Amino acid sequence: MKSGFYVYGIFLPPGPQNLSLQGLDKEAVNIQIVDEFAVLYSMAKQERYLASRRNLVTHEKVLESAMEAGYRNVLPMRFGLVVSDWEKFSQQLTNPFEQVMKELFAKLENNREVGIKVYWEPDAEIQKLLVENPELKSKRDSLVGKNLSMDEVIQIGQTIEQEMNNRKQDVIEIFQTTLNEMAIEVVENDLQTEKMIYNAAYLIPWEKESEFGEKVEVIDSKFEGRFKIRYNSFTAPFNFARIEQKD
Repeated sequence: MKSGFYVYGIFLPPGPQNLSLQGLDKEAVNIQIVDEFAVLYSMAKQERYLASRRNLVTHEKVLESAMEAGYRNVLPMRFGLVVSDWEKFSQQLTNPFEQVMKELFAKLENNREVGIKVYWEPDAEIQKLLVENPELKSKRDSLVGKNLSMDEVIQIGQTIEQEMNNRKQDVIEIFQTTLNEMAIEVVENDLQTEKMIYNAAYLIPWEKESEFGEKVEVIDSKFEGRFKIRYNSFTAPFNFARIEQKD
């Protein structure tokens, strides 16, 4: 392929200095000044990069290493951005979106992204639901072994589904009421698996992370291991540095 550049993120000048990082293809990570921004990149040996776990981790590790070195305010690029030359990069991104990017840098200054993912075991939750709702359990048990009409199957299925959705929403509201008040901004993302019931990112002040983490632990202790809670306390702000391109 023609020589190109793999882009990890954008900083305000002068950008990260003397990091000695290896990026994708074990290429050295460098800074290129484009317009009024410092672009973190490495030489690209491929036209398109496979979104493998190794490549994704490398992409994120480069950004996190820069942040750990003190360069916290970054606009992270989504995985896979390869540019052929800096003039085209300027024409397509840094020049037309200069003001938007500066506003994002202002929003992110002294703030960080943290993430919460909550998982449950659906079968176990259904059993808990039936134990806690004897009337529903009795109704379901009374139908076992009978030749049911389609309407009867749909009715009991819908009833259980609605009750499960209510339980799910009750859990979500605990996270929302406990954590949202600490956040400058919250993004609720799509669920990634059948067992995931909540997936949210929070933009909070850097100095509030320990307090935020403690609140997550309090919620976890209340549930007594009923749910698996994954708390990501350190990541590049992918959810809060989005540039919406208009058609």
